[in-house]
Amino acid sequence: MNAMLETPELPAVFDGVKLAAVAAVLYVIVRCLNLKSPTAPPDLYFQDSGLSRFLLKSCPLLTKEYIPPLIWGKSGHIQTALYGKMGRVRSPHPYGHRKFITMSDGATSTFDLFEPLAEHCVGDDITMVICPGIANHSEKQYIRTFVDYAQKNGYRCAVLNHLGALPNIELTSPRMFTYGCTWEFGAMVNYIKKTYPLTQLVVVGFSLGGNIVCKYLGETQANQENVLCCVSVCQGYSALSAFYCLFAFVSHSRQALFGDHVKKPQSLEDSDLSRLYTATSLMQIDDNVMSVISTKMKKNTPGSFAKTDVECNPAKSFPISTSIYVPLMLVNAADDPLVHESLLTIPKSLSEKRENVMFVLPLHGGHLGFFEGSVLFPEPLTWMDKLVVEYANAICQWERSKLQCSDTEQVEADLE
Repeated sequence: MNAMLETPELPAVFDGVKLAAVAAVLYVIVRCLNLKSPTAPPDLYFQDSGLSRFLLKSCPLLTKEYIPPLIWGKSGHIQTALYGKMGRVRSPHPYGHRKFITMSDGATSTFDLFEPLAEHCVGDDITMVICPGIANHSEKQYIRTFVDYAQKNGYRCAVLNHLGALPNIELTSPRMFTYGCTWEFGAMVNYIKKTYPLTQLVVVGFSLGGNIVCKYLGETQANQENVLCCVSVCQGYSALSAFYCLFAFVSHSRQALFGDHVKKPQSLEDSDLSRLYTATSLMQIDDNVMSVISTKMKKNTPGSFAKTDVECNPAKSFPISTSIYVPLMLVNAADDPLVHESLLTIPKSLSEKRENVMFVLPLHGGHLGFFEGSVLFPEPLTWMDKLVVEYANAICQWERSKLQCSDTEQVEADLE
């Protein structure tokens, strides 16, 4: 009887199936988390010059391994998702003042101004003018973390709030931010130049904000006056990835932009709005509405708003950056799921042609992630935060050394 109640022994093949299932799950985890990917210093693309040699000596992060959190940090998708979900861990709350600028069309542009919390390493007055990613603003956690770190390193920071991005700031004209428009960023920079005439500028752009700052600097030589350098992080080099975010904001602000109470531009017809609401691409949004509004503004506004069609076309923002002559650092991650590897030929090609350009390409980091940490939990500061400040410090020291050499040469010439 006892023998009949005994559980029959399962065949060995069942244990083999379990083992194979476990192995398959582990394989998927290893592949999804990219655990076999090595850690390495970022790939660097630049021309050999005095500036590049100085940067390699002065910026250890350029030649040091970037080590992301062990468990998940080698997955660009996870880094991007965590950045999008939480921004940063233990994000500080820097104290700043909000400034308001009335644009010529009645739009109210805002930016937040944060004063330095320490003396800068070269003792100069330096302001970082920062353009966040599309639909972002100064209250985003990744911006707050970066600003706090920059303040503690002696930088004044001015952060643009894209039109329509702040939930508590109402639109005052039937216009929101557009991807190719540099008007609000330019207004912020002009305010800083007038308010702090002795300050020097470090221009910083994140994600699609990187496209905007490069486009702004390349529009006219005057825009590069008093600019020490420019840093663009996770620029997409293409406007197409902006479509879904921009369309969502247009839909959300539909009443403020095109409601019955709003006086629409005379050239904006109901048929244009119908095509806007059925648009399936960024180009259709730009062609049907945004370019119509821009054309109306250009006709009514002289001076800085009189842009050419190429300058206002969002898809053509990056080629203008070939006119940038100040030091320019472009940073992307090889595993960024939002920036296809084919687009990286643009910064690679630019760095091969221009001595002032350095392209930095780490293996990991995702889109605006670049988290660091030992195993599971990331640190508050990211590799990106530290690299931007380290590069800016190096450029400031480079300019100071050039100035000292120039002064020495002048003294020697006077003694002859």
